[in-house]
Amino acid sequence: MKKMITTCVATATLLTTVQADFSFGDMFKDMKEAATSMSSDAKDSVTAMKDGAVETSKSAERTVTNVSADAKDSTVKVSDDLKTAEVSSSKDVRDSTVELASDTQESITNTTKDLKDSTTIASKDMKDSAVAVSSDASDSVKTVSNDSRDSVKTVSNDTNDATKTVSNDSRDSVKTVSNDTNDATKTVSNDTRDSVKTVSNDTNDATKTVSNDSRDSVKTVSNDTADATKTISNDTNDATKTVSNDTADAVKDVADDVDDRKTDKK
Repeated sequence: MKKMITTCVATATLLTTVQADFSFGDMFKDMKEAATSMSSDAKDSVTAMKDGAVETSKSAERTVTNVSADAKDSTVKVSDDLKTAEVSSSKDVRDSTVELASDTQESITNTTKDLKDSTTIASKDMKDSAVAVSSDASDSVKTVSNDSRDSVKTVSNDTNDATKTVSNDSRDSVKTVSNDTNDATKTVSNDTRDSVKTVSNDTNDATKTVSNDSRDSVKTVSNDTADATKTISNDTNDATKTVSNDTADAVKDVADDVDDRKTDKK
């Protein structure tokens, strides 16, 4: 409100200045006329001075009197004009101030009313917008929630189905692997058993062959050894007998030689 009053006073001052400009114009006009008159009187005075000093003095006196009267009249007129202008300006300022204050009051009232209406409309629009946004946000959240729930259910169902499929596939795969492993184990077991039997039979046959060969070899060696032993025994017996006989003969020869020597000594 303070700023508004200051604005009103400034406006009134401008209006007063405009009024004063018009009054000063009249004043300057009067002064111009007075100056023109003075110039004319001075011209007459100069002309009169050419005729004589007395006339010049009278003319000068008359000129001064005229100038003084004109100046006085001009001053009075200017003063009156200034007073009138001041009164008019004061009245105009007062009227302008009152009118401006009234206009300002009406403008402020209209502005306040417009602001109030605008604020009410804006508040209502913001409320409606907030309600609409809240409703849209709620619907959006519900939609997102439902979509998320459906998506979660779909993912859960898909995951469950995938898990069941993987479980069934794994179970079938395990069964297949188990059956294949069982068959392979049985095949390996049968093959191993047959192989063991074959190896056992081959080993048995080889053992029997080796045993028979060893037995035959032992028998051969035993027979050969017996024969060799017998031969050696016979040879040894014969040799022993020969040695014994030779020894007996040698002993006999020695004994005979001894007997012969004894006989010779006698």
